[in-house]
Amino acid sequence: MIVIVDERQLVTEGYHSLFDREGVASAGFRSSEFGEWVESVAEADLKSVRAFLIGDCGGDVVLPRKIRDRSGAPVIALSEQHSLENTLKLFESGVDDVIRKPVHIREILARITAIRRRAQEEASFTQVGPMRIFTDGRDPEIAGEPLPLPRRERRILEYLASNSGRRVTKTQVFNAIYGIFDEEVEENVVESHISKLRKKLREKLGFDPVDSKRFLGYRLIVG
Repeated sequence: MIVIVDERQLVTEGYHSLFDREGVASAGFRSSEFGEWVESVAEADLKSVRAFLIGDCGGDVVLPRKIRDRSGAPVIALSEQHSLENTLKLFESGVDDVIRKPVHIREILARITAIRRRAQEEASFTQVGPMRIFTDGRDPEIAGEPLPLPRRERRILEYLASNSGRRVTKTQVFNAIYGIFDEEVEENVVESHISKLRKKLREKLGFDPVDSKRFLGYRLIVG
């Protein structure tokens, strides 16, 4: 999920629509709402955030370092002032990158992926038997051959892999894929996506790498 902070509802709704077209969940906040949310939101919900985009916050100040007290996700400033002084000021505040608007939504996603990749000390993939699951949006590979997956199924597999074999609940998977504020989609859609994903993996691998327990959730069998 991408979190967008901007005073203008038109802006947050616009980004939400653009991210949705790319199959990426997002949520928008005004700066005053965001401050309260980031301090009180549950740890499990924060883990579903891929990046924070900070836009026009009016007179309020959104401190990247305060965000990092609770999350290691990239913090990116969206700047409408094309000046060196403003860019340097934003970097000094602690953001990971400054993107000048207008910008294509795919460039934003590419920059997020690049920052996350550089921040990871471990390998950029998880190995499950002959299957290699990447963290940069590529389809998984089985015995070196790509396995094309729909975006939702691929993101579920990436989320399971990112949790290093830990069990995650259906709600956590839903929040990571659809966003914690999406009320238009039923949470049970996760079960359908995972069922289709497991069938494809079982056909290719010869075994089911996803362990599921009722009421407890899902876990990717790794190692």
